[in-house]
Amino acid sequence: MYLRSTLLGLALIACLPAYAATPLVPVEAFTEEILYSTPRISPDGKHLAINVRIKRGDRTVPTLSIFTLPERKPVSTIALPGYEIPIDFTWISNERLIVRKGLEVGERERPEATGEVVALNLDGSKQEYLYGYKGFKQSSRGDRYGDDHGWASIAHIPQSRDGHVFLTARIWRGNRTMLYDVNSNNAIRKLVADIPMKNVSFVFQNDAQPRFAHGVDDDNLDVLYRRDDATGEWQKMDQSSFGGRLRPFAFAPGDRAFYAWFAVDQGPYQVVQVDLATLKRTVIAQDPVASIERVERTARPAVPFGVGSVVGVPTVRYLDDKLPDAALHKSLTAAFPGANVHFLNFSDNGQKLLFETSSDRDPGSFYLFDRAVGKAELLFSNMEQIDAEQMAPRLPVSFVNRDGVTITGYLTLPNNPAKAKLPMVLLPHGGPFNVRDEWYFDDDAQFLASRGYAVLQVNFRGSSGHGEKFIRSGYREWGGKLLNDMIDGVKWANARADIDASRVCVFGISYGGYAALMLPVREPAMFKCAVGYSGRYDLATKYEQEGIAGNARANNFLKESMGEDPAFLKANSPITYADRITLPVMMVHGGKDKITEIGQARDMRDALTKAGHAPEWFVVKSEGHGFYDAGYRREFYQKLEEFLAKNNRPN
Repeated sequence: MYLRSTLLGLALIACLPAYAATPLVPVEAFTEEILYSTPRISPDGKHLAINVRIKRGDRTVPTLSIFTLPERKPVSTIALPGYEIPIDFTWISNERLIVRKGLEVGERERPEATGEVVALNLDGSKQEYLYGYKGFKQSSRGDRYGDDHGWASIAHIPQSRDGHVFLTARIWRGNRTMLYDVNSNNAIRKLVADIPMKNVSFVFQNDAQPRFAHGVDDDNLDVLYRRDDATGEWQKMDQSSFGGRLRPFAFAPGDRAFYAWFAVDQGPYQVVQVDLATLKRTVIAQDPVASIERVERTARPAVPFGVGSVVGVPTVRYLDDKLPDAALHKSLTAAFPGANVHFLNFSDNGQKLLFETSSDRDPGSFYLFDRAVGKAELLFSNMEQIDAEQMAPRLPVSFVNRDGVTITGYLTLPNNPAKAKLPMVLLPHGGPFNVRDEWYFDDDAQFLASRGYAVLQVNFRGSSGHGEKFIRSGYREWGGKLLNDMIDGVKWANARADIDASRVCVFGISYGGYAALMLPVREPAMFKCAVGYSGRYDLATKYEQEGIAGNARANNFLKESMGEDPAFLKANSPITYADRITLPVMMVHGGKDKITEIGQARDMRDALTKAGHAPEWFVVKSEGHGFYDAGYRREFYQKLEEFLAKNNRPN
């Protein structure tokens, strides 16, 4: 155990349940920096591009690194200027990559995408600045295009691999999204589409022709465009004519049909195949209660061969298990029992495959499979100090709430050889809308379970995974039905023989931080302590958040989903009830948080202090919305462990 003193360590162990007295997994195991990320194999399967954290000055920085395969000999280390880092990248050809840039602006801040895109050779040579706000000075075509006033992402790499790339540019000011065909060798660009709407995504045929564009308008309604071959114009489609919501995501070989997510009456998403000419739909996968969101694809042209829902333990339904890549996925899944196998990318000839395995107890490992020898080779693993055998299983659970609605979630149970009743922590997720907890490894839940706590996570109304109707049923219910579902979940768990109903705390981040302080107002006898991390405690101030003021779409969404009546917002804000929050509280926040400003935590702290119940306080000035730096995350876990041990003791 990593503790600041032996004396503190002995005091803390004395507070923990007897069954947790076995050697604890070190806190560092849950907070270590991920050294390797974003692996991509080249089209010919001979090189691996990957982000490697490399020491630069007094810190480690993600750095694009190229290795040979299968030898894994280093070819190049490509450091971007200053504090710039590669957020994402992909291969354009066997020799060339395209990179989306980000910036680590503070010593320990989470990196942010800058909207810039560059292309370069695998040895770092022949760099071309393709899009960004520094275009005039840094692009070889800067005198032609000047500085760009938008945020670009990689939309499509043609199968021809002729050096061209399609970039989606979302304009900062104005209601526009542009699509460019860019030559990565000389930065010459051609405008392909100009859609009068922000944040549009494009769907391409296998012949590299963009066919659909979809997004959400200022009124938060789905909009779908289709390009007309005769005129080249993008025409808005009437969604009501489909009898539901249609979102294309891929084309079948030959481009005569496409795959799409389709929802009837705002229910869960099905996967359908649609004839391009007639728009006739054929359902290929559906679930009565959960959306089909997971998709596994073959080598290029990347045809879906398997799909699955994200509720419960993830499984794959094979659309055609006779396809070679489907058969390969099936055999690899059998080779890694208890784990989920996800294909990342193939070489163009399909002979080499990069895939990931992960589970509820394993944070993930990456393998290279060579069809020629029929062997998978381990490349690297996330969080290498974690021993999956020591981690706790995450059990999918469901219960019927007070309104007769089935609510799902997960219960993480530590090993309990003494069969003593377990103290529990309720861990509500953020959002609260279009977000969900999943079965995969959760570092917060696993850390708490390693300290002897059962951890309950509830996908309350408003969570994604069950369709739009389920999400909208949580609108304007921040302090109402959303909390009801959590309360009903705790009551359900407390009825289990292995849970100690007298020892329940709540800890949440973002909306979860709000819920952590609002729940004791609603049910003061249910919880023994609360931890609010990066929470918003005065709902009316949400309209003042950076990026909200002056943003029509964001304002409209808030009005619809949270409400705008001052009296209603006050009645649903924890700061209003500071005098009623009498249990021990710990507050955690980042000084540079732009999602929930540090003033939220300060005002809530002051209100609690004025009421005579000053909270414990942990603020890191250089952090944002959730701590990014491993050292600060470790310090937070230590403080969380101490706080729970002190305040969740047996009666």
